[in-house]
Amino acid sequence: MTTLLDEIKAIIGDRGPITVEQYMQLALTHTEFGYYMNRDPFGATGDFTTAPEISQMFGELVGLWAAEVWSSMGSPRPVRLVELGPGRGTLMSDALRAARIAPLFREALDVWLMETSPTLASIQHDLLLDCGAPVAWAQSLKDIPEGPAIVIGNEFLDALPVRQFVRVGGQWRERTVGLNDEGDLTFGVAPSPEPYISAAAQNGEILEVNPAGHRFMFELGARLVKQGGAALLIDYGHAVTGFGDTLQALRAHRYVDPLAAPGDCDLTAHVDFAAMARSARATGAVVYGPIDQGDFLRAIGIDLRTKALAERAGPERSEALQQARNRLVGKAKGEMGALFKAMAIADRRLPPPPGFQPNAAKTA
Repeated sequence: MTTLLDEIKAIIGDRGPITVEQYMQLALTHTEFGYYMNRDPFGATGDFTTAPEISQMFGELVGLWAAEVWSSMGSPRPVRLVELGPGRGTLMSDALRAARIAPLFREALDVWLMETSPTLASIQHDLLLDCGAPVAWAQSLKDIPEGPAIVIGNEFLDALPVRQFVRVGGQWRERTVGLNDEGDLTFGVAPSPEPYISAAAQNGEILEVNPAGHRFMFELGARLVKQGGAALLIDYGHAVTGFGDTLQALRAHRYVDPLAAPGDCDLTAHVDFAAMARSARATGAVVYGPIDQGDFLRAIGIDLRTKALAERAGPERSEALQQARNRLVGKAKGEMGALFKAMAIADRRLPPPPGFQPNAAKTA
C-alpha cells in the first residue's frame, strides 16, 4: 500500500531534493494522503487540542467580540462572519450561541467557513446544521462574496508552509528535504546560495519565511481596507522577527520527528507576527497587537464569564471551568496564555477592537 512517505521518496528520487515549503504542502494538503484531508485531528483521541476544544468560553467570547466589532462598523447588513480553518466547527458553534444576546447581529450574519478538508467540512456541517444562521463553505478568501466582513482565525497561520534558509559559509542556502544513503528522508541545503537575503547571522542559524502567510495577509488587509471590517488572528508564535527552526510535528499529543511520518502527524511552524503585521500594514490596514492570548481573553471578559458559568454549575464543573480558564490565560509551562498571541487587523476608520488598547495599534 502506497503512503505519502513512499510518494515523497519517489518524487525526490525522480527530481531531487524538495524545499521544506514543498514538503509541508505535501504533508498537510496532498489530495489523497494529506494530514488535514481525511481525518479529525482534534481532541483527546486526536493529535492536539485547540483553545475552542478546551472550553466553550473561548468561542463564546470571540462571538461577543465579533458582535461588538459589528456594532462599531455601523451594524452593516449583511456582514460576512468568516472563520479560517474552523476545525470541527466548535468555535463557530459557541460564538453563534453566545451571539443570541445580540439578535440584530445574528440576523445580519452570513457565515462562511474557509476549509480545504472534506472530512472536517462534513463534521462542521453536522455541528452547525441547526445553528440559526446561514452557513456556507469556501476554499479561499476570494471565494467569499464581497462586503463588510469580520474574520476569525484560530491556529490558522501556523499550518501555512514555510521556507527555511540556513546560514552556511557566510551565505544563505534554502533548506531542503532529500534522501540519505539508507533511503530515508533527511534535511539538507540547496547547492546555490540565495543572493537576495541580506540578513546577517552566524553560520548554522535558520531563517524562516512564510510566503503563503504574506500572500494571505496582503489579500486580507486589502479586503478589509476596501470593503470594511476587522480580523482577529490567534496563534502560537513570536512577536519579534528572529532566527530559529520552529518546524515541529505532533502525533497523539507528543512531538515527533517532522520527517518520520508525513501525512500522519500535524506539521506546523511558529507564526512570525511581526512579519505578518508588516504585510497587513502594507495594504493600508491598521494592526493591533500582537498581545498575549491571556491578556486578550482577560480584557474581553473571561474572568467574568468563568464566574457566571461556575455559579450555575456544581462543584466539580466549577473546578473544571477554572482549570480551563487557567490553561487558556495562564503563562506557566504547559499553559497557553503567553505562548499564544492575539492580533487584530482592521479598516483604519474603525475604533480599536475590544481587547486592544488604543496604543496597541501599530501603523508605521
